[in-house]
Amino acid sequence: MAKRPVPKYDFKAFGAAIKAARTGRKESRKKVSDEMFISPRYLANIENKGLPISANLRKIYTKSEYFRRFIK
Repeated sequence: MAKRPVPKYDFKAFGAAIKAARTGRKESRKKVSDEMFISPRYLANIENKGLPISANLRKIYTKSEYFRRFIK
């Protein structure tokens, strides 16, 4: 039996939105990554390469006060 095709999500737009919000607020990558509980390198990969985010980061993203500031 063939596997059903799973659509792939392009995370580049997500990363670009985080980077635009971070730079618009003049916040360092270090500060943002500390608030997200991830490494600055991982955040850089998300922002610049569109690296897919982990399930744990999705939980943080949906519950984080930090991201609620960006969503407005």
